[in-house]
Amino acid sequence: MRLLSVEDEPDLLASLSQALREDGYAVDTAVVGDDGLFKAQNTHYDAVLLDVMLPGLDGWMVLQRLRKTHKTPVLMLTARDASRDRVRGLDTGADDYVVKPFDLQELLARLRALIRRAVGQTRSCLEIHEVQIDMSTRLVRRSGVLVELTAREYALVEFLALHRGTVVTRTTLYEHLFDEDDNTLSNLLDVHVSNVRKKLGHEFIVTRRGHGYCIE
Repeated sequence: MRLLSVEDEPDLLASLSQALREDGYAVDTAVVGDDGLFKAQNTHYDAVLLDVMLPGLDGWMVLQRLRKTHKTPVLMLTARDASRDRVRGLDTGADDYVVKPFDLQELLARLRALIRRAVGQTRSCLEIHEVQIDMSTRLVRRSGVLVELTAREYALVEFLALHRGTVVTRTTLYEHLFDEDDNTLSNLLDVHVSNVRKKLGHEFIVTRRGHGYCIE
């Protein structure tokens, strides 16, 4: 899953981005509202973490303009705890609202819930044939036995599982699994697919020649 974090506090941006990457997300960043809006409008993110107090366009304006064309899930981050600010954020189109300082585990849980709801998935556990995917713990089991996946392998499995029955193009997978600073090789996706098949079964991910991959 690929996220955009728009935050002008350097220390918070760095620590939050690191925590998100450690949790398996690809993360792009922006420190001013204008840059954040441009990236959000021109990249297919799975979610945006948006601070309210930003240089240039503030978070309210970024959200308002983004909502004219995009339905990307947005989690607002702000030091403001007034009820009217929360109401304004939700009425403007935010999907959720977290007040600083926040608990990291709560933020990650809210983020996972936003991403699930965006694709119509309400449960945190998915079962596909003999494979069980627990998105709350990011653990995968095959016939009840824990399978060790790398962060990128898990991200691939989760994305395809959330879009089960849909053929996902290679371009879309690259856009959602790698961030803007990732210098990837052209065959890297094939390597991850191959590794997942070895661990979860060759037929778990189906190749549609000339189109992409899917979990049927």
